[in-house]
Amino acid sequence: MTIKFARGCIQSMLKLVNFVLGIVGIAMIMYAIWMFRVWQKHMSGPSPLPYFGPNSSPIPWFIYTILGLGITVCFITCSGHIAAETVNGCCLYIYMVFVFLLFAFEAAVTVDVFLNKNWEEDFPEDSTGNFDEIKKFVKENFDLCKWIGLSVAAVQGLSMLLSMILKALGPYRERCYDSDDDYIPDGVPLLKNYVPQPSCVVGDPVYGSTSDPWNIRMNGKASR
Repeated sequence: MTIKFARGCIQSMLKLVNFVLGIVGIAMIMYAIWMFRVWQKHMSGPSPLPYFGPNSSPIPWFIYTILGLGITVCFITCSGHIAAETVNGCCLYIYMVFVFLLFAFEAAVTVDVFLNKNWEEDFPEDSTGNFDEIKKFVKENFDLCKWIGLSVAAVQGLSMLLSMILKALGPYRERCYDSDDDYIPDGVPLLKNYVPQPSCVVGDPVYGSTSDPWNIRMNGKASR
């Protein structure tokens, strides 16, 4: 009973953590869509550039990156909800791998930004200007962005921890019987040829075997 209660609590906590990650993913997708609409309006000016060809407009890689990360986070959130609901070992393992890969990607980008002085050269030029706006916003609100990043990392770490605990507890193990005859009481030993007894007997009472001593004496008196 205690394990079942603990499993239910961890399932609810994992769903709540996935809900927070889902909000982050949806926010990234909405932000990418908003940037893409602004970029389209900017490109459809008096002299719009073609999408293909030698003089084509540059690819807005930053917008596509944010959109791809948002979709990835939402996909991981859906897989985590399925894993938390089913408590399946394979689903939990796949979910932990996805979260770890996302965490490793974020850690690699963060280390590159803080340790590499020329980290901006690792990224291609962004024609939309959104990348420069993000850099300016981070520099002006560094403490806020730092706490947001740490909170997201903590949520991802907590989701991995809850998944490992839930995987260790295992799924629910409940016995299902098609009928009462299939049920075997716990006090009955597991005999190979065990036959369940009927719940009631209808008909004439069944007497003991004729080899009973009392019946032998009665039959002897009747034959005299």
